[in-house]
Amino acid sequence: MDHILVAKNVTKTYGDHTALSNISLQIPKNCIYGLLGPNGAGKTSFIRIINQITHQDSGEILLNGEPLAPKHIASIGYLPEERGLYKSMKVGEQALYLAQLKGLSKNEAKTKLKYWFDRLNIGDWWDKKIQELSKGMAQKIQFIVTVLHEPKLLIFDEPFSGFDPINANIIKDEILQLKENGTSIIFSTHRMESVEELCEYIALIHKSEKILDGKLSDIKKAYKNNIFNVGVQVQNDAKGFLDSLEDKFNILTSEIDPIENQLNFKVQLSSTHTGDILTILSKNANINRFEETIPSANDIFIQTVNNKDNGK
Repeated sequence: MDHILVAKNVTKTYGDHTALSNISLQIPKNCIYGLLGPNGAGKTSFIRIINQITHQDSGEILLNGEPLAPKHIASIGYLPEERGLYKSMKVGEQALYLAQLKGLSKNEAKTKLKYWFDRLNIGDWWDKKIQELSKGMAQKIQFIVTVLHEPKLLIFDEPFSGFDPINANIIKDEILQLKENGTSIIFSTHRMESVEELCEYIALIHKSEKILDGKLSDIKKAYKNNIFNVGVQVQNDAKGFLDSLEDKFNILTSEIDPIENQLNFKVQLSSTHTGDILTILSKNANINRFEETIPSANDIFIQTVNNKDNGK
């Protein structure tokens, strides 16, 4: 597998504080890679090193197989969590200024800006001053400036901050389209629902250390605990049928509708018991639902952080 970015044993300290401790990551090309962790975990320090705002104390970072160097700055687009635009400038002149800082000529910048302003339906903002814009409107401008020079690697730090649900979905769709067009994306967020929607790979950093990484679907499989949600309708005496199941299986929660003789329950099964319970259910009830519970990214985040804090 080709990787856009590889970090090898990266460590960064600030005085007595260790921000990153021996971090190693491999970020595949053409994917959305979730960089997760609680506040203060070290995510921002890692992102700043990639952007060469600061430098690691030890370790190595490779971009497209080459040691990270100043020449790579133009290959990266970075949207930080803390945004900043010059409020007294007009939208158009500021966008042009920032685009030229990225190495675009004025004519090239104008052409690309027109494309993006039209695409996001904000053409009439060109002559507005930044101070006239809402936070969400300003966010759109910064998103455009981040992607305008078509970098190979994009880094988004909480990109949906300040957006209402409609505009958050618009930006989400644009991020997915950028990925489809071949851009590699690092996505740093606390919003686990966004991780579920966007990320194919994740890494979890906690207290300066990487404690989990890999393909999200593989991680979910590894965190499964053989819990199933079951819904059945029995002929009669749902309570008695539940009692008989509790004698044989680990029923975690249950709910009975006595009028409909509907029984809903959550059960934890060993691999050998799955066939056994299905046999019993099929003989004694109509099975409406039998589905394995797959942990969410949020479940995995909480469990992994808690396990680390508790020394597990």
